[in-house]
Amino acid sequence: MRSLPLVFGILGLLIGLIWIGQGTGYINWPQSSFMISQIQWAWYGTALAVVGVILIWRGRRYRTRHGRACPGHPRL
Repeated sequence: MRSLPLVFGILGLLIGLIWIGQGTGYINWPQSSFMISQIQWAWYGTALAVVGVILIWRGRRYRTRHGRACPGHPRL
């Protein structure tokens, strides 16, 4: 449950980057996609990627603040 924001953040970031690539025309997969070279999907992808980064930051911040960091990291 505590790592849920981290998981959703990573998924949001990855999907957002794919949408940016499709919206700008750099990713032409799948070729029949309605999102290819449609700039509004690049903007949607940017928004989703920003939300993903915020979720990743919040998830990592929660883990380190509550002493659940990886071994070798100091407790804050």
